[in-house]
Amino acid sequence: MSLTVSRDLLEQAQAGEVDDAAFVACVRDSLPYAWATISALVEQREHSGAEFADNHVPPPSEEARGQLLRCLASDSMRGALERHFGVRLAFQNCHRVAVFDPSAQKALAEFVTPRSQILNQKPELVDC
Repeated sequence: MSLTVSRDLLEQAQAGEVDDAAFVACVRDSLPYAWATISALVEQREHSGAEFADNHVPPPSEEARGQLLRCLASDSMRGALERHFGVRLAFQNCHRVAVFDPSAQKALAEFVTPRSQILNQKPELVDC
């Protein structure tokens, strides 16, 4: 299961629209490794003023890797985090998540090219 959903949040979803802040809190609490990784990258990018910041460190466990994969594979989770942090997210392999300033269109476009994906491949990442 991707998320641990409280009864209140489930009832909110059953009644209609889900509040973005409540959904983001659910993601934060359910996927702490993914949240911590993305939060740290947001902070790093803001501090450096760079167009983007990206993670090169593999997750410490399969559980952590799964959290990151589930979070970034979900359009709703990814979109909620992008709105919450005011960034664009991109993803390569099993752990290379990047946060982009929304104005960094050229850098984002380059990061998501097949060329960049191929250049990011390493033998140790084949089974990630």
